[in-house]
Parts: sequence; structure tokens; C-alpha cells
Amino acid sequence: MTAYEREHLGERQPLPERYIGLSDAEMDARIAAAKRALGRRLVILGHHYQRDEVITFADHTGDSYKLAQQIAKHPDAEFIVFCGVHFMAESADVLAAPGQQVILPDLAAGCSMADMVDPEQLEMCWTDLEQMGIVGPLPSALGPVPSALGSVPFSKAPVIPVTYINSAAAIKAFCGERGGVVCTSSNAAATLEWAWARGERVLFMPDQHLGRNTAYKLGVPLDDMVVWDPNEIWGGLTPDSVARARIILWKGHCSVHTRFTVRQIEQLRAQHPGIRVIVHPEVTWEVAQAADDSGSTEYIIRQVKQSPAGSVWAVGTEIHLVNRLADEVQPERTVLSLDQFGCLCSTMFRVSPNHLLWILEGLVAGETHNRITVPADRKHWTRVALDRMLSIS
Repeated sequence: MTAYEREHLGERQPLPERYIGLSDAEMDARIAAAKRALGRRLVILGHHYQRDEVITFADHTGDSYKLAQQIAKHPDAEFIVFCGVHFMAESADVLAAPGQQVILPDLAAGCSMADMVDPEQLEMCWTDLEQMGIVGPLPSALGPVPSALGSVPFSKAPVIPVTYINSAAAIKAFCGERGGVVCTSSNAAATLEWAWARGERVLFMPDQHLGRNTAYKLGVPLDDMVVWDPNEIWGGLTPDSVARARIILWKGHCSVHTRFTVRQIEQLRAQHPGIRVIVHPEVTWEVAQAADDSGSTEYIIRQVKQSPAGSVWAVGTEIHLVNRLADEVQPERTVLSLDQFGCLCSTMFRVSPNHLLWILEGLVAGETHNRITVPADRKHWTRVALDRMLSIS
């Protein structure tokens, strides 16, 4: 156990004493044995931001979009262990086949960005938009929207709600019920185009930076974007400013990606002439503009691996992905973290091999810990929003 782990142990879900203080070798051997015992009954999904000691046991690794696609490919798996954070496990439960159990190794693995929009705030926002004369009450002007990409309604809705997958199931259900959709960083651009084909403007939540950077790439000027502050009356906006906007950005952010700065880019360019800078679109607009490229984690990995030999890259995303990518492409290519101190997602880090071992040995013994279930009353509309997401590429 590292010094960092000892310091932050109290932030994790407590484990039985027998799972504390195990050597890496013993944990690895026991996890592997439990996986063998469970066989095809088990599939482990691992997000790119997971630590190496966990990701090594994943059957599939990827970003949120890629992992969501994997769920349908394992209809016979009894257990889906999602090494990620809570909103990912919720989405997996919604997309899973009947009878499948979705498990999160550490219930303390949440997401601060997802917590920046809650159902009450969103309902109040929609009520405010009604009072402004922007939207009407349910049923929405759009009505039910088919999942098929070619199905565009005759008349556009005033607002299409779009939520980043980094949000709770209740937020996804809200969007699904109002003709909206879920997006990931992989399909955010296509999702905004989908939404604008169906609505006059988009309410994008919870990450303002992903929404701003994606819309700007699609040619939307900054003057056509407004930021909705849920802690202000009418979001801190006027009816006229909202009416003129093409996208309403929720005031939320990722605490990891907002640590990257233009100054960091300038310093690395000075130290490494010719370096290519690629960042995740959750960074601020200024950082995205200063970088050479931006995209999802899958996009970042692909661009670096396909670059010419001798390429030098600075990557602005979570440090576990950056370090693994650096190891995979060396010595032909060099990968550096944009932040020299590394940007760690502390909630992803809460999923430890100790927790994974506890979960798997419990399943072998017939005990299920940390099952994630989305209430039936919001599962339908959450599924609608997620199915729309999966239909958009």
C-alpha cells in the first residue's frame, strides 16, 4: 500500500479486515483464481482512468461509450463488474439484460462533475425556461422522438436537453422523457448535430467545457452560448439572452481536466520544440484553443499510436491513461503529461485491487456486494436516452 493510499484509505468503502494489507502478489493470484472460478458468468469492464493494478484484470477497457457498447455483447454474463465510477455502473444496469447484475467494487467511487447537476436543480431550470417563454410544459413540443437518426420531426422543439454520460440516471431519464439524449466525449459532436436537427437550441449538462469546445468546433460562435448557473435566479440569465442562444451550458466542470493550463502548454512547447499537444475536450476553451488537437480518450490513444515514429506528445487527460499510453508507444514515440505533477482522478482511484478481490471472492461464495440498480420508475426513460446515444456515431 502506497503512502497516498494510506492517506486516502478513509475515503473509500470500508473492507473486511482480511482484505487489508495483502501483498500485490497474493491479491493478483487470488483475483486471477476468482476470475477462473467464475468463468463466463463474469465480465469485468475497466475505464481508461483506472489504475494499472485493476485494469490488468479487465476483460474490456475503454471510455464510457466503448464500454457501454460492450454490455450488449455479453448477454450471457451473470455478473458485470464495472471498474469505474457510479454513473457508469448505473448506465450499465440500464443497458444490461434482464437478470444480469451490475457491481461497482467501491460504492465511494463517484464523480464530482456528475454531482454538479441534481434532479431538483434541473426541474427548476426547466420551470424557469417555461417562465421565460422558452419551453412549454410536458408533453414537449417535440413529443416522442424515435431513436433512428433519420427520424427528424416536422417542427423543431424549442430546447433539446443533452446530458453528458457523466451524470446520474435521474438526469438521463429527464432528458429521455423530453426528447433528449445522452452523449459521451466520443460522440458529442454528432449528438449536438442530432439535437440541433430536432431543436432550436440545446441545454447541455453538466460539463460546460465539453459543450463549449464541441459546439465551437462545429462552428457555433461563443456569443451564441450562455452559461446557466443553477444557484442563480433564472440561471443568472435574461429571457432575451437565452432566446438568442444556440446552446445553454450548465455551470459544471471536471476537477481533473480544468487543472490543465495554457501556461503548461507554453512551457512544454519551449522545452520540446515540435511537440504535439492533445487534450480531452473537458479542458477549458482557452486550453483547447492552445492545443493542437482535442478528443475523447479513445481518440487520443488512436492519434498517438498512429503518429509517425519519433513523435513527441503532451497529453492533457488523467494520469493513469497517460502513463499507460507512454509505456505502450515507447521507444518509437514519447508521451508526456501536460501537467508535470500528473492529474489524478481521485474517485476512479478508489477502486482498488483489494475491493475487486473482495467483490470477486464474494461472487464465488455466492454473495453479491455493491449491486447497482436503477429504480424502475426512471429506468425506461434512462434507457430511451441511452439507446439514442448508442444510435449516434
